[in-house]
Amino acid sequence: MSVAYADELRGKYADEIETGMSAVYSKTVTETDIVLFAGLSGDTNPVHLDEDFAKPTLFKGRIAHGMLTAGFISAVLGTKLPGPGCIYLSQSLKFKAPVRIGDTVVARCTATAIDKEKGRATFSTVATVGETVVLEGEAMLLVPKRPA
Repeated sequence: MSVAYADELRGKYADEIETGMSAVYSKTVTETDIVLFAGLSGDTNPVHLDEDFAKPTLFKGRIAHGMLTAGFISAVLGTKLPGPGCIYLSQSLKFKAPVRIGDTVVARCTATAIDKEKGRATFSTVATVGETVVLEGEAMLLVPKRPA
């Protein structure tokens, strides 16, 4: 891979990130997303896949996997901010409300702390459907430092 191509792909260096910077990713959840995620993850809990099973639950119908929603946070961090080259170190998650087929999830990550010397950044992570927070947490990432 050429250096020029690698530069086009890379995300931000640690010295380019400031607290308050944020990025978003938006995705409308489909039946296909849920079925594929179940197959990939092995999580075939019928609350995600079977309407008859899910109807009498507290959710009153099928819901998307929480980790599918969490994956949208990963999409922001891995492709937008900091972007390609960053590495997840940790992620806390609180699932606040269900996501259903047809819901549009907006995942937003906002830089809350940056250690430019160590190349570590902390982000608040929030996913919403409309005005409803469906997931919130905090991520810590290793962010590439600018080559000397």
